[in-house]
Amino acid sequence: MDNITSQRQKEEEASGLKRHSFTAQSRQDEAATLTMARDRSPTGEVMKLAAIALSLNVRLRSSDMPVDMQERALRYARSFLDDSSISSAPKHRPSPTLLARALKKEFDSVYGVAWHCVAGKSFGSFVTHSPGGFMYFSIDSLFIVLFKTEVKLVTESEISSQIS
Repeated sequence: MDNITSQRQKEEEASGLKRHSFTAQSRQDEAATLTMARDRSPTGEVMKLAAIALSLNVRLRSSDMPVDMQERALRYARSFLDDSSISSAPKHRPSPTLLARALKKEFDSVYGVAWHCVAGKSFGSFVTHSPGGFMYFSIDSLFIVLFKTEVKLVTESEISSQIS
């Protein structure tokens, strides 16, 4: 079994894919975290993102994504949740499924296909993502994971060679 695990790790390292594992927890129980991708120093761009997150009442949990893409995700999610026309009942938020679908479609249309989104109050996940394509954040008691995977076109000749 260790051979299989180490072989998968080598394959992932070779392909440039990364894995993230986490469990959504309630805001009160989880320590405050602000992790920026590849940049732990307080640059102007990172400080701007932190200020935006504060103003939107969003907590950035973990990210491996360019700052401009993170900002787009935070603003889009907040505006989606605050839009009362989306909810069927007054003073109720849209379902997490609607948010996940909308955020996925937004990122597919702007940054290319193969984006995935999970949203909810309690879930666990272990995902493999493309470098620069992962974000985990929360808004109020809702947790959101947004990540991109690599899409590879498979030709008929590749399929037939694998069958043989």
